[in-house]
Amino acid sequence: APAPKIHFSKYQGTGNDFIIIDNRSGEFKPGVDQIVKLCDRRFGIGSDGLILIEETGFSDFYMNFFNPDGSQSFCGNGSRCAVRFAQKLGLVGASGEFKAIDTKHDFTSDDEIVSIRMKNVLGIDRENEDFINLALSFCQLAVDQNVTDLASFKSTMMGNITVEDKLMETVAKIGEKIDITSFVRIEDENVVAYNHAGYRVAVLVALNKANNEATENAGKDCAMQIAAMNPVAVDPSKVSAETVAREKAIIMEQMQEDPKMVGKPEEMISKIADGKINAYFKENTLLAQPFVKDGSKTVAEYLTSVEAGLVVNDFKRMNIG
Repeated sequence: APAPKIHFSKYQGTGNDFIIIDNRSGEFKPGVDQIVKLCDRRFGIGSDGLILIEETGFSDFYMNFFNPDGSQSFCGNGSRCAVRFAQKLGLVGASGEFKAIDTKHDFTSDDEIVSIRMKNVLGIDRENEDFINLALSFCQLAVDQNVTDLASFKSTMMGNITVEDKLMETVAKIGEKIDITSFVRIEDENVVAYNHAGYRVAVLVALNKANNEATENAGKDCAMQIAAMNPVAVDPSKVSAETVAREKAIIMEQMQEDPKMVGKPEEMISKIADGKINAYFKENTLLAQPFVKDGSKTVAEYLTSVEAGLVVNDFKRMNIG
């Protein structure tokens, strides 16, 4: 069946361009792979981000912003474009308020300029303290109750109400749209948790050796590396077939456009492509990456130096900004 049509607009703000979609119906629910494809400048529309304009009961509109890698965050230039688009839709006038992933933002505008008023960061931190404590209590509950998936977690009792009801109670109290949209679980001999950048990036690292001070520190070092470098997998064997196919397609297209490749035997081109894929694995899989604290070692070599046979079996990285 043919892919459904996506109606979109393209806006730019101070040199950054964005795909913007009216998603007030809530019908468009893109996955990470689709966002990456849409933002790809070679195989998609091409942009510095995807913006969905959505309904919210607490502001004029909700700006749902996705980076080109599919992660969510707030974007100043993107928000200015979102306001212009919302004005085109008739949702707002020359001034108003919109909600984004971080907080509410006020705006004013005239025919030429859209200005966004950013909230004081310290004020936001104080406001977010209750959110952080609530999130930590959710995490502890999930561990204590041995929950395995998001649906069952939302039905788990938290005192005398369910988690779902606790979320609704909190929304009614603070007037902010909040929800638990992702749930990941990882099990192994030793799982190390790490929060980075003010709770905007969270990492779980599964190690194959029992917990002690050395392996705990090694797990934290790996988690910091994962937070900073965002590898696609632990090692090449765990890179998805779709990712490998996409990278190969990019490599082959680049080689076809390279004048130096003209007339080269097919076998030679294939070997060069394989070499480039291996280079991609070295740069983008955790164990093959240079260790950020000591570039003379790979992450795998660093782990072996901590304890013979120590490896990372799996990891999960979640990013909200």
